[in-house]
Amino acid sequence: MNHRVRLGVNIDHVATVRNARGGVHPDPLRAAREALAAGADGITAHLREDRRHITDPDIAALSLLCAEVGRPLNLEMAATDEMLAIALRHRPHAACIVPERREEVTTEGGLAVAGHEARIAPLAQALTGAGVRVSLFIEPSLDQIEAASAVGADIVELHTGRYCHLNGDERAIEFERLEQAAARAGELGLEVHAGHGLDYQTAAHMLAIAEVCELNIGHFLIGEAVFVGLASAIHRMRAAMDAVA
Repeated sequence: MNHRVRLGVNIDHVATVRNARGGVHPDPLRAAREALAAGADGITAHLREDRRHITDPDIAALSLLCAEVGRPLNLEMAATDEMLAIALRHRPHAACIVPERREEVTTEGGLAVAGHEARIAPLAQALTGAGVRVSLFIEPSLDQIEAASAVGADIVELHTGRYCHLNGDERAIEFERLEQAAARAGELGLEVHAGHGLDYQTAAHMLAIAEVCELNIGHFLIGEAVFVGLASAIHRMRAAMDAVA
């Protein structure tokens, strides 16, 4: 690898802790400021339909912060008219369209783009027309890569959750899938990101894939912050990533 891979920090679960008591602490905006000061290249936040963690005021505040400091906000959103309207109002640097089900604890898999191009393409076109980069959170499969290109995405974020939970030969096979998907995405001119379930070790593994230029990591870093502080967790993640270069 001969390029510096960007680190996006997802601050959703700061809001999860805040909402557990219904108050204002801890503040996701403060977490975003600290993350950027500690070396994060951008902020990711998922505004869910049920507002279980990040809220509409959070998105408004994060949009202003990122514009103020000149860093990208990556808004994760479901493929709905409501979320499209919010994205068009705030115009984040990027909008990552993800699958979403109310009953899931966290995002359980990649977005089904193949076979649903007619639903995804108009959303992608509207976002692109507003100057928002379109990212699709997908499984590392060639049919999803081809479909992402067909609907006009700028970026694919490969779902790494399965890789992170496997071991041995199964993990090696999944890594090959990630490599093949990233290679095909690069051939089609898609920017390649990766995320979900990554920790210090598995994040470093992803950097062995030449096309990967950004990792988005949230739950692990917020969990580590309980023990070492957010800045220290991000510094260590950045060091783990840079050690691969």
